[in-house]
Amino acid sequence: MRITLHNVSKGKDGAALPETSLACESGHARFAIAETQMRPTVLGLIASGRMRPDTGTVFIDGVPDAAQLRRRTALVDAPEVSDPHPGVSVAAVVGEELMFAGLPATPRHARRWLRDMGFDELASTAIGHVNPAARLRIMCELAVLRPDIDGLIIVAPDRHGGTPEGWWRIAGEFADRGQAVLVIVGGAAASVIASMPETVYTDTRSAAEITPDEAVKETTA
Repeated sequence: MRITLHNVSKGKDGAALPETSLACESGHARFAIAETQMRPTVLGLIASGRMRPDTGTVFIDGVPDAAQLRRRTALVDAPEVSDPHPGVSVAAVVGEELMFAGLPATPRHARRWLRDMGFDELASTAIGHVNPAARLRIMCELAVLRPDIDGLIIVAPDRHGGTPEGWWRIAGEFADRGQAVLVIVGGAAASVIASMPETVYTDTRSAAEITPDEAVKETTA
């Protein structure tokens, strides 16, 4: 699967999201920069087919098909959209996500899932108190339980603090499992990611941004 955004923007004069072109594909982890409080979520919603841009087009495998994009991507931990309330217990978050995946979702099943993942000690902990890397691992593992998910759009993991190294490597692990992974971050986190060895020395983890001309060539090929 390949997701391409060609000259997308949102709001008057791009206030909610300035003109952006980027791409991510199966087996790769890409990062994109979006600053301010709202723009990461807006970009995530557009990239996952859940919001229509005011300009530009979003393609999945070269076709502008928002319904297919919504079905095949998970919007992970997006502020005000898909992030759990910080006071909810991890076990409750797991139970809800198991339900969305069509799996048994009783408290017992949630605790069993956490135990199998090695996070049983976090069951009663509020999700807002969980280490950023552990939080992302839990949220992504839950997201890929849903049928037909081929892509993860991870929104602003840097807002939870900590350092980017842990959660960027987790993003790479999910790419190694075949997912198309887009991580939307601020500029400070992006500068750290860009200098990490696995970003510098491999072609599977890099910036998602492409030029508008590249996007045109790709979507008209």
